[in-house]
Amino acid sequence: MLFVVGALLLKRASDLGANVWRNMRIINYTTALAAVPLLLLGGTIPDSSLWWHPLAAAVLFFGGQVLTLLALNIGDVSVATPVLGMKILLVALFSTVLIGDPLGAQLWTAAALSSVAIGLLNLSPGHPHSRVGMTILLAGLGATSYACFDVLVQKWSPPWGTGRFLPIVMACAAVYSIPLRRFESRSADLQVGPAVTSRAYLPWVAAGGTCFAVQGLMFISSISIYRQATSANVLYSSRGLWSVIAVWGIGHWFTNREQHLGARVLVWRFVGAILLMAAIVMVLLDYGGK
Repeated sequence: MLFVVGALLLKRASDLGANVWRNMRIINYTTALAAVPLLLLGGTIPDSSLWWHPLAAAVLFFGGQVLTLLALNIGDVSVATPVLGMKILLVALFSTVLIGDPLGAQLWTAAALSSVAIGLLNLSPGHPHSRVGMTILLAGLGATSYACFDVLVQKWSPPWGTGRFLPIVMACAAVYSIPLRRFESRSADLQVGPAVTSRAYLPWVAAGGTCFAVQGLMFISSISIYRQATSANVLYSSRGLWSVIAVWGIGHWFTNREQHLGARVLVWRFVGAILLMAAIVMVLLDYGGK
């Protein structure tokens, strides 16, 4: 739910002329600050041979952000989002390869259903697409980076503890974001929304960045604590369903016009919602039987 609210707020900020690179910096700075209370969860600083873990994890997190941002701005959302949805299947694959965590047929099926559902929930037929190949490439790399990050958070957190690993990772991601200032004045071709001189977008960016920071930490913390990256991603994919509901129900509050896409889009998104709910039920039943 926080993701949906944050997305609507940031979309409105972009419509008012907010710079995408500045948004990313603000989100990462806010996330680093929001991660400070996690220190109360405790943990340890292991020997220096493991210090590269948070540095590498932050690279994957930051890289996933940049690649996703480029995919969404260079190409069409209706092309990039379904490819990004493949992250769920990649998490399942990496969990098996990198962790040796065997996944049953039920979880694999749930991951596949979630990926298909995300594509249907973001379907926009009848719209011409541009730079399809580059969009697919960037979105695929972004999904791979994010998926690897989720799985390695599950694998690397135990020696550190959630209260040490995640705050350090988010602090590193904030540091990696500092050079983005150099791109802010040269990103006219990546600008979402009109270029403006006013600062009317600042409250929207602040509110949206806070929502994104909090929801992101809640999601990543759940993986770190409970060590169920695949199931967490399937459940987290419900944001696609909530996004559709929010756009149709309260999108006009944010001057969002997606609710007028038409009946055909609504039908496909309804099918996607059914598949997504089926995937979530499968995950819940899988844990109910353990």
